[in-house]
Amino acid sequence: MAEMPHAAEEATAGTFVIATAGHVDHGKSTLVGALTGMEPDRWAEEKKRGLTIDLGFAWTTLPSGRELAFVDVPGHEKFLANMLAGLGPAPIACFVIAADKGWQAQSSDHRDAINALGITHGLVVITRADLAPDSLETTKAQASAQLRKTTLEAAPIVTVSATTGEGLPELISVLDEVTATAEPPSASARVRLWVDRAFTIRGAGTVVTGTLTAGTLTTGDTVELRGETIDRAVGVRGLQSRNSTTTEVVPQARVAVNLRDVPADDLHRGDALLTADTWPIVDTIDVRRTMGEALDSGIHELMAHIGTAAVPARLRAFDADHARLTLDRPLPLQVGDRIVLRAPGSRNVFAGLLVLDVDPPELSRRGDGARRAQELADRPIEGDILAEVARRGAVERAVLTRFGLQFPVDEDLPGEVEEVGGWLVHSPTLTAWVEAAKSLVSRELAAAPMVAGVPVKAIAEALRRTPGAGRRRSAETSRGASPKAKGRPTRPLPEDSGGATRTLLGAIISRAGLETVDGMARPPGHSADLGAAEAGLAEIERRLSTDPFAAPEADDLRELGLGGRELAVAEKAGRILRLGDGIVVSPRTPAQAMRILAGLEQPFTTSQARQALGTTRRTVIPLLEHLDARGWTRRLDGTHREVVR
Repeated sequence: MAEMPHAAEEATAGTFVIATAGHVDHGKSTLVGALTGMEPDRWAEEKKRGLTIDLGFAWTTLPSGRELAFVDVPGHEKFLANMLAGLGPAPIACFVIAADKGWQAQSSDHRDAINALGITHGLVVITRADLAPDSLETTKAQASAQLRKTTLEAAPIVTVSATTGEGLPELISVLDEVTATAEPPSASARVRLWVDRAFTIRGAGTVVTGTLTAGTLTTGDTVELRGETIDRAVGVRGLQSRNSTTTEVVPQARVAVNLRDVPADDLHRGDALLTADTWPIVDTIDVRRTMGEALDSGIHELMAHIGTAAVPARLRAFDADHARLTLDRPLPLQVGDRIVLRAPGSRNVFAGLLVLDVDPPELSRRGDGARRAQELADRPIEGDILAEVARRGAVERAVLTRFGLQFPVDEDLPGEVEEVGGWLVHSPTLTAWVEAAKSLVSRELAAAPMVAGVPVKAIAEALRRTPGAGRRRSAETSRGASPKAKGRPTRPLPEDSGGATRTLLGAIISRAGLETVDGMARPPGHSADLGAAEAGLAEIERRLSTDPFAAPEADDLRELGLGGRELAVAEKAGRILRLGDGIVVSPRTPAQAMRILAGLEQPFTTSQARQALGTTRRTVIPLLEHLDARGWTRRLDGTHREVVR
């Protein structure tokens, strides 16, 4: 793969990505250059104007061996969206304030963005110390006051001059301390790489870059590409870090990914590379405000920034702190994600959001919004397993994992949640499903005693027709509400998806004290009650026990009260075997026939078989065809067969 400009850093156990932040012309790019020896500005216009307008990238190695990759963001108010794209995926922030200018307008905007994104690891660097030595303490005091009650409140403050080198050794030491305390990323987690650039390199093809904060990318991987105009699987042709080709990149890292067979024109900033089939792709989420304006202030049309994406969104406020956000296009989101809201055309942060639910219930009843606000107010940051399970009745554990819900380390589930074969089930709902299945089978067998049982499919369909089936539960019943008594569940059994509910349905039937035989559920020991036809069936059984090849005539069956329904029940109970053309024999008849036919000279004719069995042509032909179908005999031509040895 050809060299990729400013692509990525090698990701090792000591690799970290840091994004700059701060007012325009406060020396962010100069500081990055002094630390790395690299020019982060990539465009000729940036270098000509001395103004960063898009994201820049550089890297260095600390004396401790830790690798640092810097994402340099623009500070000008016109480029707030670009700044958010650089800061959004970054786990660490380097906030820059110039000593000779002090705290300014975009300082506040960038502070609010960091706060909204929930970035808790970072440092504050006061630059240009050589230009305003008398203002250093004042600027420090300003920074401390402005960052109070934000995520960077406790961030260390360092004073430097990027031009003279004053304070750089101390800054390097602080960078070492900050990265040492950062939470280690997971190399085994699913990948969500937000794309910040897409371009074409001659001889290599399409390349995208981004910040890898979790998971591992390997050459040859197939990943899911979700974006503004694209949704498809793509292959990873190659990877680069620190302008060097590598076969694997682990977090944290700046990474460049060479993709197979996808034009760069189809890709945009805000698209995402994902581990296939592991992320919910959603356009409706429920959120909690973490900072900024009250969500019920009357503004509905906003711009949502998540990762490197910027998407128009509509806000439906439940109260000042909770709302439903509907995005203009679906994104790969999970519980716990942070979102920055701003009004279109505004250069300020409107609010910061925490994602609480990526699969929220429909709200269609009067008062649902207020009830939903109360439920969300009680929901912990890591998600509420009980609420999610209770709302659905049952949900596969893998689904909640996709949503980003965090399970207890010791795997202790909430008291009303139990696990059944990969399903998390709300215990009261499970009890109601069990009672409903038991009642259904009891009613059906009482009404039709001749049946051998109730089809398992019929039980599943009945449990899916419970009150509320066909629509999602409202907020009123989304948490902890117990199902109605007497076997009337308020949640429908989940729809079957590739047989996934079979295990759950089997557990319901078992707990109902039922057994399953040939797809029919019934109480143990249950046998079909033929009522008035029982005597007739017993007579047929007696005759066949004496002469197994003397199939009764149709008139005999009618006289004994054995019609099609009675015979079907008897066959289901294993008391008779029906062959073609209305022939009724004992279930033991085929085996008895084989013992006789095996003694004939092979091959044998139909006539020879009829004579050996002492039966009629009417009986022997369906019987031989039955033996053929079971593979016990083999037809050689129009008249001959042989026993399969």
